[in-house]
Amino acid sequence: MKILTIGLGYVGTANAVLLSQKNEVVCYDLNTDRVDQINKKISPIEDVEASQYLSQKNLNIKGVIELPSDNDFDFVIIATPTNYDPDTNYFDTSTVESCIEKLNFQNSKATIIIRSTLPVGFIERVQKEYPNQEIIFVPEFLREGKALYDSLHPSRIVVGSHSNQAKKFAQLLLDGAISKKFEVLYTKSTEAESSKLFSNAYLAMRVTFFNELDTFSMSRNLDTEEIVKAVSLDPRIGDYYNN
Repeated sequence: MKILTIGLGYVGTANAVLLSQKNEVVCYDLNTDRVDQINKKISPIEDVEASQYLSQKNLNIKGVIELPSDNDFDFVIIATPTNYDPDTNYFDTSTVESCIEKLNFQNSKATIIIRSTLPVGFIERVQKEYPNQEIIFVPEFLREGKALYDSLHPSRIVVGSHSNQAKKFAQLLLDGAISKKFEVLYTKSTEAESSKLFSNAYLAMRVTFFNELDTFSMSRNLDTEEIVKAVSLDPRIGDYYNN
């Protein structure tokens, strides 16, 4: 497969490296320094596994400083920032929409895979605006600093479509992974968007809970570690993601 990755942050870089093991991957980013690093086999993100793979593996990957206009890509992965704006109470999806508009203008036949975080209903809306483009949301569940590791050992793959192209892309992720013991779940686009947001919300809530436990303990001169251990021994809670 020939794949274009737009955005070389931690999500885009991890996807590009993962897929370039067995596919031809072209990377584009507005930041030309990141593109230059990819071509020098240097990771543009702080990620041990990404650095190792780029420097030690025989990857079919290259960076470009202009968005390619050729029309022979099978998939285009969009992994651009969609930061949440607290003033407007919305995600800023302008970079994603700009990419889709440019690809549509080029009459791209590639299936567009969006891995940026999206608000619920985004895919339904843009799919109506661009009916000739197949646009699929595939949420990422990656940690900064461990993005490639989490791509090689995924907890699950969620794909917001049941189409043949969706299944082909899921297979590419599966082929690139080391661990094969995970579930691939195909959903509607809105369910995929929701799964990402609710996962984020739960993890933030969990961190907040243990931070509050720590604050309570400090204010009363209690031993936080003992309390956390006692709470975490409940298998329904578990001794993970609590520090």
